[in-house]
Amino acid sequence: MTTHPDAADGALGAPVELPWRVLPDYRCFGCSPSNDQGLRLRFAHTADGGITCAFTFDRTFESYPGVVHGGMSTTVCDEIMGNLLVLRLGVSVFTTSLRTRYVEPLTVGASYRCTATTEAVAGATGPHHAQAEITDAEGNAVVFATGAYQPVTEEQARKRMAMSEHEARLVETALAELRTP
Repeated sequence: MTTHPDAADGALGAPVELPWRVLPDYRCFGCSPSNDQGLRLRFAHTADGGITCAFTFDRTFESYPGVVHGGMSTTVCDEIMGNLLVLRLGVSVFTTSLRTRYVEPLTVGASYRCTATTEAVAGATGPHHAQAEITDAEGNAVVFATGAYQPVTEEQARKRMAMSEHEARLVETALAELRTP
């Protein structure tokens, strides 16, 4: 898996700083730069309030010869939609449903971009909904996804994420910064 530098170098918008960066052992499969087996997705803001990332899958993620396993594109969509909602709402969210529609299979070695959008607003009760779309290098949509995400309290997040009190405080402080206008 390769993330493309242009996904977070400001060419599309400001790079996204996720609140999880404050954890000393942040290992998210989707977005941690420290997880050698992970996707290492890097996000950038879009002009319409969404986020985007660019990526290429190598043969590590192959299903049929030359074809990326469908679960990987769903993982990218879930990751970008969930993080967009965290950024927008300033709270942790968990996936409650996810629907993916594949137009074309992703090809090993090809370049793709995933963009997520949402109408969710901070302070509204959940579940919150988001959409993601993966496009190929020519801009053709190859995967569409929609998801529902439930916000959780700091206490619920701490229990579900197995964080220490110190780690929970670090994350809550980072999330609070997102809630500050």
